[in-house]
Amino acid sequence: MLYLVTGGSGSGKSEYAEKLAVLNHQKEQGSLYYIATMVSYDEECQERIRRHRVMRKDKGFQTLECFCHLGQIYVKKNDVVLLECMSNLLANEMYQADGSIKKRGKEADIQLMASILEPVLQLKRQAGCLVVVTNEVFSDGVLYEEETKEYIRLLGKANAFLANHAEAVTEVVCSIPVYLKASV
Repeated sequence: MLYLVTGGSGSGKSEYAEKLAVLNHQKEQGSLYYIATMVSYDEECQERIRRHRVMRKDKGFQTLECFCHLGQIYVKKNDVVLLECMSNLLANEMYQADGSIKKRGKEADIQLMASILEPVLQLKRQAGCLVVVTNEVFSDGVLYEEETKEYIRLLGKANAFLANHAEAVTEVVCSIPVYLKASV
């Protein structure tokens, strides 16, 4: 089962996603994994990472750091996986030296599919439950440079693809889950 959890910065989406993963873990009885995608490159990132570690402390998560190359992660059938988060993973694949998305336009779409979206579907097939957190960055109305526009375009493409393949999609607004697509 694939759950997609979206929301703006500070919306409560991470806390909601963790609760969802823990609840599903109680049903699945496999391992509970947290795939961390944030690169610790400055004090702000380090503080975010610290907050997230505190949030998931004592919940039973095994943390796997995966900044790029998600396809290298393998889990078992009853495992529950929380991928935090799609926007960091995409940025890493686009801007880290070892990332896989180096082209732009149509070629970037192909690289997005190969380096992120197909590996997410692979995790969905492997795990009992996969929860993917992503960001809603599309409604701020700000004009951006071309490179940022390309990142936002690819994130939108990734989010739409994942929402299409997810059994449930939830947007978290002010810590309130808004169910956009219910599980079948």
